[in-house]
Amino acid sequence: MTFSSLQDGIDRAGSAVGLLWKPGAEPWMPEVVEREYVGWRAEQAAWHEGVALLNLSHHMYDMWIEGPDATQVLADHGANDFGKFAVGQAKQYVPVTREGRLVTDGILAREAENAYLLSGVPASQHWVKYHAEKGGYDVSFETDASSAFRPGGGDPKLFRYQLQGPLAKELTEKVFGGPMPDTRFFHSAPVVLDGRRFKALRHGMAGQAGYEFIGPWEHASYVHEAFLRAGEPLGLVRVGALAYTTPSVESGWIPSPVPGIYTDPSLLDYRKQLPLYGIEGQRPLSGSFFSEDIEDHYVSPYELGYGKIISFHHDFLGRDALMRAKEEPHRRKVTLVLDPDDVRRVVGGGEDPGFVLTYARHRVESADGLVGTTMQTASIDPVGTVLAQSLVDVGHSEPGTEVSVVWGEHPGPGTDPEADLGFPRIRATVEPSPFDRHARTQYRRDAR
Repeated sequence: MTFSSLQDGIDRAGSAVGLLWKPGAEPWMPEVVEREYVGWRAEQAAWHEGVALLNLSHHMYDMWIEGPDATQVLADHGANDFGKFAVGQAKQYVPVTREGRLVTDGILAREAENAYLLSGVPASQHWVKYHAEKGGYDVSFETDASSAFRPGGGDPKLFRYQLQGPLAKELTEKVFGGPMPDTRFFHSAPVVLDGRRFKALRHGMAGQAGYEFIGPWEHASYVHEAFLRAGEPLGLVRVGALAYTTPSVESGWIPSPVPGIYTDPSLLDYRKQLPLYGIEGQRPLSGSFFSEDIEDHYVSPYELGYGKIISFHHDFLGRDALMRAKEEPHRRKVTLVLDPDDVRRVVGGGEDPGFVLTYARHRVESADGLVGTTMQTASIDPVGTVLAQSLVDVGHSEPGTEVSVVWGEHPGPGTDPEADLGFPRIRATVEPSPFDRHARTQYRRDAR
């Protein structure tokens, strides 16, 4: 018997947690791009100290949304402000369920009055497309999967290259023969390189200055080579998949939280239409924090720091739930700085534990017990240790608070979630999120 839908998989496993819990699961890496070019440490240092080139063309899904009802369907199922959304602007799209649980986020760019591009992991795209078709909206869709899942293989429709770091401005001026257009954060401007037209999205990662260049794949090779040639005298460093997965730990973005879709009875039809072998059925859960209840893994937009971009000036699915949640206590997003000596002792590797990356949900504890969970943990060489983006109780969220991270893999269903499994503890200190001061205080200042 073939189980092809997400709901089929849940029924077969006995629960959503039974389906998703996979101890020791390998972290996701961007497909196609080399894991390292000159070493992950040098690649991380490049966007802090010089200039880094990242190829983002292969790992994201793209969905074009076009038609008279394009804005309406996005606004009806997203918490963003669509009254102030200029053509050429991009936003972190925040779709939620009727219960106010985040489906997942995505980058939504307005390309024309009735045309948008939604990019990222495909959970938010599935959500919009389902509701558009169910609600009879006058809108069409075109989708381009990531390179690992594109039917028939082939090239992406778009190239995406990021230039990041203190020397990014100097490099772009060399490539384009002068200053870039004056562009606000997360807005794009058209650019031309030797007759090839594409756009430059003003974007930064880990607090560093830079741009993301997006255009038709037919120009990909030419643009890439132009950046490499102009960047060579400046010490341009290409960034591989290992280093690329880490800047979110510094910049405060938590990638791919668990979609809040597995338990609501009204979403049964939605789960039956989602493929089992998609992001909702295959993105694994693991770590020392375990609960039989999938709702304990759900997140609120407020916990992820999206409260400032939620707009109640329009009606949307989940609006009432978010209004209530606004006044309720919720966890806070923080950065945990793990003790370097404990990292070496627990993770192994002697004096050098090497590259650490995990999306496991590890328990964060105080003397009183559980106070939160990690969401993404990674080595950050310029910092000299491992950082963990985490959600913790308000009472343990102040910078300087001492906690510990329980490092291990709970076996999952059949074992008490609170069982003492002898896992080691790593001491950690709470710091703000974003961890990078510039990312926290400056680079979004002119976003509005």
